[in-house]
Amino acid sequence: MLEIPKHIICILNSKVEQYNHIDFIENDPISIPHQFTQKQDIEIAGFFAATLAWGNRKSIIASCKKLMQIMDNNPYQFILNIGFNKNWQYQTKHFAHRTFNATDLNYFIQFLHYHYVIKKQESLETAFNIGLQVMDDNIENGLNGFYKYFFSQNVAVDFETRTKKHIAAPHKKSACKRLNMFLRWMVRCDAASVDFGLWKTIKAHQLVMPMDVHVVNVANNLGILETTKTNWQNAVDLTNALKKLDPKDPVKYDYALFSLGVVEGVK
Repeated sequence: MLEIPKHIICILNSKVEQYNHIDFIENDPISIPHQFTQKQDIEIAGFFAATLAWGNRKSIIASCKKLMQIMDNNPYQFILNIGFNKNWQYQTKHFAHRTFNATDLNYFIQFLHYHYVIKKQESLETAFNIGLQVMDDNIENGLNGFYKYFFSQNVAVDFETRTKKHIAAPHKKSACKRLNMFLRWMVRCDAASVDFGLWKTIKAHQLVMPMDVHVVNVANNLGILETTKTNWQNAVDLTNALKKLDPKDPVKYDYALFSLGVVEGVK
């Protein structure tokens, strides 16, 4: 594993301090769950915001706001009440964000209803604990367990195969960028209060860096990672490199690497 030079460590730490700040929220998809105070509203809004996090952040936020409006800006109650709301599929039928359309949205809603109502779970955290062991170095088993649970026949006997592309999993070699970002939002807890720190059974040291093309390119440019390919193993390798700097909270460096790439334009 590469040694990170001291001057690069200084840059990373200064960028974490700069961007892990309340001002970061407004222009990022994390602003969507920050509209809410109830735990389940935050989870649901965050899950959709992370799922839709493709492309330009302004368009992501616009689509998320549209989706929250469809849910009457009360996502948890919307999920709870679809059994009584005969019009809910009519409300969602015109929604689309890039390749995520109403068919995908309706399955996601059915899954959330199954989890909160049929399974009587008070938090979405338990969906990510399936298969996860306390001593696991990272969240890999939890993400694979979530994928299996999400597409269980108990949720819906029949669904469009296309919907599977919207939930990543390590066993598919995916870097799982959006799910890892969602987990960062739910698990990390610090004084900056950008991330929510709502979940307690999954620990910050188990999280894996949300790796996309911007993050991997910046990491490569800074000499932290010898690749520009995004996949699960490279996301884990990057996380392990950053654990040398902070073994308890390596994904705080997402603020540095992502912002250097997206906000500051480092290639």
